[in-house]
Amino acid sequence: MTYLIKGKKGYYQAISALFLGSFVSFMILYSVQTLLPNFTTDYHVSPAVASLALSVSTGCLAVSMLLVAPLADAIGKKRLMTTSLFLTSLLCVLVAFSPNFSTLLVIRAVQGIVLAGFPSIAMAYVSDEFDPKTLGTVMGLHVSGNTIGGLTGRFLTGVLTEWVSWQFALLTMGIISLVISFFFLKLLPESRRPAKETPSFRTFALSIVQPLKEARLLCLFAFSFVLMGSFVTVYNYLGFRLLEPPFSLSQTWIGMIFFVYLVGTFSSTFMGQVSDKAGKAKTLSVSILIMLIGAGLTLSQQLLFVILALCIFTFGFFGGHSIASRWVGEVAARYRAQAASLYLFCYYLGSSVIGSSNGFIWEHFKWEGIITVVCTLIGLALVLIATFLTLQKRQSAQPPAALLKKGS
Repeated sequence: MTYLIKGKKGYYQAISALFLGSFVSFMILYSVQTLLPNFTTDYHVSPAVASLALSVSTGCLAVSMLLVAPLADAIGKKRLMTTSLFLTSLLCVLVAFSPNFSTLLVIRAVQGIVLAGFPSIAMAYVSDEFDPKTLGTVMGLHVSGNTIGGLTGRFLTGVLTEWVSWQFALLTMGIISLVISFFFLKLLPESRRPAKETPSFRTFALSIVQPLKEARLLCLFAFSFVLMGSFVTVYNYLGFRLLEPPFSLSQTWIGMIFFVYLVGTFSSTFMGQVSDKAGKAKTLSVSILIMLIGAGLTLSQQLLFVILALCIFTFGFFGGHSIASRWVGEVAARYRAQAASLYLFCYYLGSSVIGSSNGFIWEHFKWEGIITVVCTLIGLALVLIATFLTLQKRQSAQPPAALLKKGS
């Protein structure tokens, strides 16, 4: 098979398309996070209920990602990703015209389902189509699209909502996304990898169950659940806090706070390089501790300290997530694709379940309650990683014959 090689035809078009697709998917997914206080006011719902606008999408995305791989084999990766982006963009336009909150939730749930056709399939496209020597660079650019897209979605909705309305903000992003989806369609080369035979349901089910038999992977899956849940909780309810005294910020300024996300773009790469020298175990533990310190410091009543604390918190999260996700591939030698899907499933499920349920904590205990829960979750993440490392040492200590017998 011929790979997409740096400097050759199709290479730069492909990475540009993947960046744009990643940008659109995450811009739309997280566009409503800044709007949660607006939903509370306009639809007369509680913060916990308002947070469902994000949670239903991430929850449906989590479940649907487990099911899209056979569909990609049947109709092709490019067609599935393109369809996903166009439908998600159209649904973003429809959200702007939601007559009530129930309708908004239904549309956002469908968005999560159709969006599942992009993230995991794009990762598979990168692995299949690009020269292995450039995979690190290509994947890094793809992930940067996630970060910048999520940041843009949050920032634009904050600014446009204050200037016009949140409906106009979502309508604008939907139209922009449709245009970008067209460029994705034109730029991305067709897959050069031969189509696979669509697996039977039994084969597919067994491939999903297999990674669940590995205790080390279960620790990493649980880790992604609690870590992402704590991360989204902070960002979900930060807007509510910043609207209140002593901050009393406008929607525009709250949207600008999300530029802190750029710290994650740096930390995921930087901590990955550190882990190559200091080891993944130490670097991952330090990343979680940094996240814990950042969470505690957000209790400050000074805006500059809160922003600094948020930078520290975000730095730790993206550093930890990047290392843990790499470890999944190393542990799951035979079922890497399925293990990666399960890791992302738990990742987005944590965002959905924990992010939404902590709305009740905000209503009754405000920011002090939120940070107490978040710090508890981060502490649990430390326990999970300690358990994982213990299991990893035991696995390494097994003689080669025992490992061979276990893998057979």
